[in-house]
Amino acid sequence: MSKSNKSSAIKQVLTQMVLGIFEQNGNTPLNYKQVSAKLNVLDPESRGIILEILREEAKKNVLKELSPGKFQLLVLKTFIEGKVDLTNDGSAFIVTDDEAETDIFVAPRKLRNALNGDRVKVYVYAKSKGSRKEGEVIEILQRAKIEFTGIVKLSERFAFFVPDDRKMMHDIFIPISELNGAKNGIKAIAEITDWPPDAKNPIGRIKHILGVQGENDTEMNAILAEYGFPLSFPAEVEHESEEISDTISAEEIARRRDFREVLTFTIDPFDAKDFDDAISFKYLPNGHYEVGVHIADVAHYIKPDSALDKEALERGTSVYLVDRVIPMLPERLSNGLCSLRPNEDKLCFSAVFEMDEEARIIEEWFGKTIIHSDKRFAYEDVQEVIENKAGTYDREILKLNDLAYKLREEKFKQGAISFETTEVKFKLDERGKPTGVYVKERKDAHKLIEDFMLLANRKVAEYVSKKGKGKHKYTFVYRVHDSPKPDALASFAQFAARFGYRINTKSDKETAKSLNYLMEDVEGKKEQNVLTQLAIRSMAKAVYTTKSSSHYGLAFDHYTHFTSPIRRYPDVMVHRLLFHYLNGGESVNADHYEKLCQHSSQMEKKAADAERSSVKYKQAEYLKDQIGVIFTGIISGVTEWGMYVEIIENKCEGMIRLRDISDDFYTLDEKNYAIIGQRKKKVYSLGDEVRIKVKNVDLTKKQIDFSLIQE
Repeated sequence: MSKSNKSSAIKQVLTQMVLGIFEQNGNTPLNYKQVSAKLNVLDPESRGIILEILREEAKKNVLKELSPGKFQLLVLKTFIEGKVDLTNDGSAFIVTDDEAETDIFVAPRKLRNALNGDRVKVYVYAKSKGSRKEGEVIEILQRAKIEFTGIVKLSERFAFFVPDDRKMMHDIFIPISELNGAKNGIKAIAEITDWPPDAKNPIGRIKHILGVQGENDTEMNAILAEYGFPLSFPAEVEHESEEISDTISAEEIARRRDFREVLTFTIDPFDAKDFDDAISFKYLPNGHYEVGVHIADVAHYIKPDSALDKEALERGTSVYLVDRVIPMLPERLSNGLCSLRPNEDKLCFSAVFEMDEEARIIEEWFGKTIIHSDKRFAYEDVQEVIENKAGTYDREILKLNDLAYKLREEKFKQGAISFETTEVKFKLDERGKPTGVYVKERKDAHKLIEDFMLLANRKVAEYVSKKGKGKHKYTFVYRVHDSPKPDALASFAQFAARFGYRINTKSDKETAKSLNYLMEDVEGKKEQNVLTQLAIRSMAKAVYTTKSSSHYGLAFDHYTHFTSPIRRYPDVMVHRLLFHYLNGGESVNADHYEKLCQHSSQMEKKAADAERSSVKYKQAEYLKDQIGVIFTGIISGVTEWGMYVEIIENKCEGMIRLRDISDDFYTLDEKNYAIIGQRKKKVYSLGDEVRIKVKNVDLTKKQIDFSLIQE
């Protein structure tokens, strides 16, 4: 570091310390000698620098010079902490934890090497009347990420790494000694190792070579790495999974309720390998039905604080990309020991219900079981039985379907909302290249399983929620979903009205009822996906928490996730807590579990983002060979720089940039979800049908550009 830069860095730290003294002393005026004494600074040179700092801060309106040499703090809250939200031009807003606090603007030159998502300490300038709050980063408290995916650019004496992340504004300098075999143009993962204060770019090393850009495995692994999901399990975790015995002892069976003689089967996608739920069915002598929801007993195999448990917690969830599953647990557990495969004895945690003809719950039981699945059904197999009313176990499947219908009707009667979103699937060749796109249909077979899983989740949550009262309520992991904010709902209702749909916003129940009517009416129509996506966006996001609250979308007073512990860590926590309480255990520490819930919610969001990113990549790859082809699409989004269009035929989404529409100058009408021509007043609104041509595809950025074909 140069002498001047070192001096600047020292002065910056000293400025922070000086202002800290003023903050500690409130409104008390101080001179440079008093500040020096409080900082225990005795030498004349340093005292001179402190006086210089006081005068500079007075010029910035942070301090006020009341009389010669006497200074007072103008803004008491000079320092705040928050998260960096970087904008496209390199400036940032610092989002604080205090919702009442407005975001702090930070110019690019005052970010001090802070990156998007970093937690930072910011020095806030005194606010001029009517102006926005501005500040500068003085300390990076925690890096959001130090690993990036991107491309290696090599020269004779050094290399640079160009990150894929559009919000990473700096290339990473890679010394030749830290390339670890990476060649020019290769896709890799780089890790930042240092960032000297006087350096424009961070210094790093190549941590992992992903492969040739554009190859399927390279790009899918890059997406996983970008969102922080590991590409393999640590050796210790694999070793621990291999050490688990696959023998079920007689003592373990004796501790469990035995369902091996009761008809039991699984219903999953045809290509699934991890079966974490099964259904059992039995006719009872009193004319009722016994339905068992049997869930893989993952908690039996992974013990708290083991290497397996720590890895599962860190991952939080399995990740489902277009062509692969990245499991939360090693394959020996996810596809082997825990998977409820047919014709094998398996350990489960079960919710068992006695139901009458109207699907009313007469009795419920929760506990550890052993099962033996008689058959592994794919959804298509069960759907065939339902439609033809004939086939393997047809009598039982048809009765389960009838009970599921009644559970569903009751759920909607209570105010649940039916969002039938379109799920895009790809036909892939042996190299992973998409050869076709189709929309996955949800039929009665899917809903049958879903309704019984919802029942088990709801009843488990209700059981624990009744334990203790007020401050003495038992700690548990809930899945909660707040009701939508009135302004977001009003905005959606206004937009839906343009298509002739009325949304009643007088009460949560009325809103749910009218949203369900909308979902029924819109099914199969061109505007279905746009309206469904907008409706979902107007809703709050579901999260994990220990704070017992309702689930608005399902209209359940209490709800949890109990049914998928192979692929979700919160379900493992739910199993452990439920077992603890069933055995008379006292309530556990809520703060500890709340932190685990927050982490699980964050990992769930990252997994969803990674899944979306893989879909976007495959959509771009699919259209790469269709440059110049004309399609009909629906306007699915509008922004100040363009409008998004979703092709009706294949659900691929791209953008028409406003600058490319040549017949007028168009601007955004945010309130009406439209863009409007300034001279001819031509309006393009969300949901409008347009003809487009595929103009350009950028696989690196996962971007598709369309040009508008004007009539």
